[in-house]
Amino acid sequence: MTDEWWETFSYQGVIAAAVLYFLAMLAYFFELAGLRSVSKDEELDSRRTAVAGRLGLVLAGFAVVVHLVALVARGLAADPNRVPWGNMYEFTISGTFVVGLIFVVAALRTDVEWLGPLVTTFVVAALMAAFLGLDDAVLPLPDALNSPWLVIHVVSAVISTGAFTIGALLSGLYLVKARSTATTGYLARVPDPKVLDRLSYRMHAFGFPVWTFAVLITGPIWAHQAWGAYWNWDPKEVWAFITWVVYAAYLHARATAGWRGRNAAVLALVGAATLWFNFIGINFFSSSSQHSYAEGAQQERSVVLRVAGPVETAQEVGVVVGADHARA
Repeated sequence: MTDEWWETFSYQGVIAAAVLYFLAMLAYFFELAGLRSVSKDEELDSRRTAVAGRLGLVLAGFAVVVHLVALVARGLAADPNRVPWGNMYEFTISGTFVVGLIFVVAALRTDVEWLGPLVTTFVVAALMAAFLGLDDAVLPLPDALNSPWLVIHVVSAVISTGAFTIGALLSGLYLVKARSTATTGYLARVPDPKVLDRLSYRMHAFGFPVWTFAVLITGPIWAHQAWGAYWNWDPKEVWAFITWVVYAAYLHARATAGWRGRNAAVLALVGAATLWFNFIGINFFSSSSQHSYAEGAQQERSVVLRVAGPVETAQEVGVVVGADHARA
């Protein structure tokens, strides 16, 4: 099987996963419509909404499996084979996979299916944005990125990003639920604000040590191996540390100052804003980052969404490593 075949297969997998997530989203929305309706046959309505909710979870589970296959195929499309974290598109499809996986695993263990509409909507929107706006060709990684520390560093970052994203959804839902007096519909099904606050805290408490490991341990080790210095004041390094400080303040405030509820939720959302600005904002607005996917739009596109023609070898290298120094 050729590299182009694997790349095409990966795109087909991403599309299939997005369709399954979309169908899951529709199932959850059908469930919500049933919760809002008033019918004489309440038992029948209850049965239908329950079936819709279970169908949504099943579809989300299949979507996660297909999503994983697409990720593996993306790595096999490179020559030599590599981890699928070489650019913004690959990081996005990896991060959304973690979000979907965490939700499905949590839904199988606890009663959090009410998160289904939010999670599936987020994943569908992110995959659409990745496919339409972030698509990049599968290029070989420069020497600085061919390191086992890259795998450890990015795995940690992807896992913590998924956890923080779900934590942000819970925090936002807390703020809405705390002001709601609805007795029917989606918000009526969502647990009490205290439960949302506790779940959000647990998700952040899980993600923070993993983020610490990624930012303060594996990241500096990888930087030293690649560039000879543990800290380079790269914009992504700085914003990753800012994100770490915000989440550290969130957990510290809860543990020492007794912050609960609205203040904690707002601080958690600030942390999520710095997290996603680090990923999106720096990539588009910074020209000094040493990360390969901070270069902005690339000229060579994938075999599926080919916009520009083939580029010369020197241009390919320039896209990844930059004109003046190696990028990672």
